[in-house]
Amino acid sequence: MIGKFLLGFGIFLVLLGGLLVIAGKFGFSWKPLPGDIVIKRDNFVFVAPIATSLLISLALTILLWLLSIIRR
Repeated sequence: MIGKFLLGFGIFLVLLGGLLVIAGKFGFSWKPLPGDIVIKRDNFVFVAPIATSLLISLALTILLWLLSIIRR
């Protein structure tokens, strides 16, 4: 069961990564949300996507909660 889940999740991540690469070629790119920390220096960029992480966590929590309700 866990193996199938991990395999499916890995395939999903590969497809999502490919979609992001293709989207980048058409001009779509990641823009930091308010609350994300971005520090740019001469040869250094530090990104701490705090708001983005919270948003993704919230979306996954809601999705998994809905899936748990459906499976009952």
